[in-house]
Amino acid sequence: QVQVVESGGGLAQAGGSLTLSCTVSGAISNANAMGWFRQAPGKEREGVVCIAWNGGATYYVDSVKGRFTISRDNTKKTLALHMNSLKPEDTAMYYCAAGLGIWCPGSGVGAEGDFAYWGQGTQVTVSS
Repeated sequence: QVQVVESGGGLAQAGGSLTLSCTVSGAISNANAMGWFRQAPGKEREGVVCIAWNGGATYYVDSVKGRFTISRDNTKKTLALHMNSLKPEDTAMYYCAAGLGIWCPGSGVGAEGDFAYWGQGTQVTVSS
């Protein structure tokens, strides 16, 4: 059984910063691509960022490029998403997910079906 647990969400002002963390445990190696997705009210879940198993490749959706940074620590099976210059449109539930393979699907952020294990999500709210 694999568990994915996110933490670090909360309330921030526009222009502020938050860091999300994700811990993976259970029957999963540390050689999976990992990603963050988000879902705003009334919208579909979208891929935000993906990081390859060795951290050597990262892919961001255009709307967060230059503001968000993903990192991973394979020895601890943890993932972090550093979010800077937050905007009200970043408000969403953020989900951490473990991919089916070691590389980010299609050399991009991937789709929901490319990820096998999901956390319950952590809420990020950005006020203007």
